[in-house]
Amino acid sequence: LFHSLSLHCGKRLKAAEHGGKVRCIVLHIVLHCDGLNSRTPYQRLAGALLSPFFPQPADLFMCSFTPHSRQNSLVCNTQILNMCCWKGVFGCPLIIDVSSLPLSVEEPMSLGAEDDREERPALVPSLFPLIPPTLYFSTASEKVELLPAEQRRLLKWKMSTVTPNVVKHTIARSHFKVTKKSHDWLGCWGHHMKSPGFKAIGEHQKLNHFPGTFQIGRKDRLWRNLSKMQARFGKQEFSFFPRTFVLPQDIKLLRKAWEDSGSRQKWIIKPPASARGIGIQVIHKWSQMPRKRPLLVQKYLHKPYLISGNKFDLRIYVYVTSYDPLRIYIFSDGLVRFASCKYSSSMKTLGNKFMHLTNYSVNKKNSEYQTNSDDKACQGHKWALKALWQYLGARGVNTTLIWEKIKDIVIKTIIASEPYVNSLLKMNLKTPYSCHELFGFDIMLDEKLKPWILEVNISPSLHSNTALDVSIKGQMIRDLLNLAGFRIPQKEDVIAPCSSASSSTSSLCGGNRERTKPDLSADEKVKRAFYLTQRYADQDFLSTVLDVLTPEDVRLLAESEDELTRLGQFERIFPSPSSSRYLRFFECSRYLNILLDQWEQKHWNNRTKGISLLTSLCQKGVHLGTSDPAHMVRNCGKRTSVYPKKFKFV
Repeated sequence: LFHSLSLHCGKRLKAAEHGGKVRCIVLHIVLHCDGLNSRTPYQRLAGALLSPFFPQPADLFMCSFTPHSRQNSLVCNTQILNMCCWKGVFGCPLIIDVSSLPLSVEEPMSLGAEDDREERPALVPSLFPLIPPTLYFSTASEKVELLPAEQRRLLKWKMSTVTPNVVKHTIARSHFKVTKKSHDWLGCWGHHMKSPGFKAIGEHQKLNHFPGTFQIGRKDRLWRNLSKMQARFGKQEFSFFPRTFVLPQDIKLLRKAWEDSGSRQKWIIKPPASARGIGIQVIHKWSQMPRKRPLLVQKYLHKPYLISGNKFDLRIYVYVTSYDPLRIYIFSDGLVRFASCKYSSSMKTLGNKFMHLTNYSVNKKNSEYQTNSDDKACQGHKWALKALWQYLGARGVNTTLIWEKIKDIVIKTIIASEPYVNSLLKMNLKTPYSCHELFGFDIMLDEKLKPWILEVNISPSLHSNTALDVSIKGQMIRDLLNLAGFRIPQKEDVIAPCSSASSSTSSLCGGNRERTKPDLSADEKVKRAFYLTQRYADQDFLSTVLDVLTPEDVRLLAESEDELTRLGQFERIFPSPSSSRYLRFFECSRYLNILLDQWEQKHWNNRTKGISLLTSLCQKGVHLGTSDPAHMVRNCGKRTSVYPKKFKFV
C-alpha cells in the first residue's frame, strides 16, 4: 500500500503547481489498535513513504494519529492510511484521499480482514531429530505466528541500497527488523563484494552471493570459461553459446573470423560488465566497431524464433544453495521479454534497439510497448514463462524437450564457475552456510527452438512494476528464502565480540547445536581421499561410498533431504537421478558430489527408505560427531579391506 501511495502522491505533487518547494507535510494516519502505543512503526513508515521526494523527511513532516475502533467497519484493516495532505508554500494544503487507492503491486494482499488470513508456524521442523528448524517465509495471503520475544529479538536483517521491495515485504511478514549493526543480522540481500569482504561474515549470517560468481556474471569471463569447457569436452556438449571474442586480446582472431564470414554476417557488441542493455549495438561493418576497450563481440543470432513477428528472450531463475556439494535449483516460472518492434533481418534496421534488443529497460521506453498484468495471458511484450509453454504446446511444440535443454545449459554453466567459487569459499568463509545466490539466466530460442545462453546475471532485477512481476517474483523470493534454510542462531553468536556471551539460551534453536564448518576427523579425511584418488572408478565401486556413513556424511545428506521438503515451485536439477553424467565436467572431483550423486541413484525412487535411515542415525546424534565404531571406516571390516595400505588409519 505504501508503494502504491508513494507513486500516487508523487504524481499529485508534480501536478500541484505550488510554484516552489514543499515546506511542510502533514500526514494523518489511522492506527489499527485500541490505543496510541504503536506510533513509532507508523512514523518510520511515513518517513519511508516520503523519502523518495524529500531528502530529510523527518524534518519536513508532522504526524497526527487517530485510534481505530475495532467496531468501525468503514476502515479496512489492510489500509492503515486515511488521508495525506501536503502544505505548500502558499499555505494551501494538497489533499490526497487514499481510501480508494489500489493495493500495491509490490505487495498484493487479501482484501479480507488480516485476522482472516491463515496463520502459519514461524518455524519449519526438520525431518530429522536433533536438527534445528528453519524460519518460515509466507505469501501475502498468510500471516506468520510471533515467536517468543527472546527469539524474536534475534530476527535482524541488514538492508542495502539494492534490497528490492519484494524481499523487504517477504522478510517483514516473518517479523524481521532492520539493523545497521555489522554483527547481529541474520540475512542480507545486497551488492556483490570483493572476495576478502566475505571474511567478515559471521557463522550465523547468510549473504545472497558467493565469492567468485563474477566468473559467469561478467560477460567476458562467462565466454572465457565456457570456451575452455568447449575446448576440453567438445562442441557436442558445449555448443549452446555463439562464437565470441574479447577485445583487445582476440582482435586478430576476430578480424580473420570477420573476413571469413562475409559482409552479410551481423555482429553484436557488448561491454563486458554492463547491464540493462547499456552499450549494446548490432553492426555489420568493421568501421562500426567501437574503439573503446574492453569489448565483447559475438556472432549475432540472426534467425531467432519469432512470435507474432517479434523476437524474445527468456529470464530463467536459478538458485544455488551450496557449491560444495553443488546443489542447483531452477524455478518453474520465469519471464518472457519481447522486443517491442517486429523483427527484420534487413541491415537498415540494425540501429533499432526496440527491434533487436529484448531488455525490458530498453523496450519500456518505446511508445508502442504494451504491458501485461496477467500471468496466464499471451499478450503484450512481457509474458510468464508458463504462458509461453502453453502457447507453444498448443502449436505442437515439445516444450519439455526445450526445458530439459535449458536445464542442461544451466548445470554446465554453473559447473564452469565451480572451481573459482570453491577456491574462494575455502579462503574467505567461516562456514558454507553463509552464502547462497540467485542467478538470472537469459536464454534465446533460435528458429529451430534450440536454446542459446546470452548472459548470466548475478544480481537479476527483482523490481515488480506489474501484477505479472509480482506473481512470479513474489512467489519465487518467498520459495527461495524458505529453501535457503535460515536458522535462529545461538544468542552468544550474535553478541558483539567485545561483549560477554550468555549461555542461558542454548535451547533457542530447538535442537542440539550443529557443527557449522566441517571439522573432519582423520577417519573422514581418509575416506574422502580414498574415493577421490581412484582414477578409474566404476559405478559398483562408487556405490560403496554409502556403506559407512561418517558424521559429516549424515549431516550433509540430512541437509539435502530437508531442502527437498522446502522446494515450493523450485526443482532441484543437480544432483538428480540423472545428473551423474555431469560429474566428468568438474575440473576436479569432489567427495560430497560423489556422495550425493550415489544417494540420489540409490534412493530417488524410494526416498522414505533413505529418510528412515537418516532419522535413526540423527536420533543417535551421529551427525553431531560420534566415536561409534559403526560409523568409522577403519572399524568396518568388510570395507576396510578395499582401502590400499598407503591410507593408514590412526
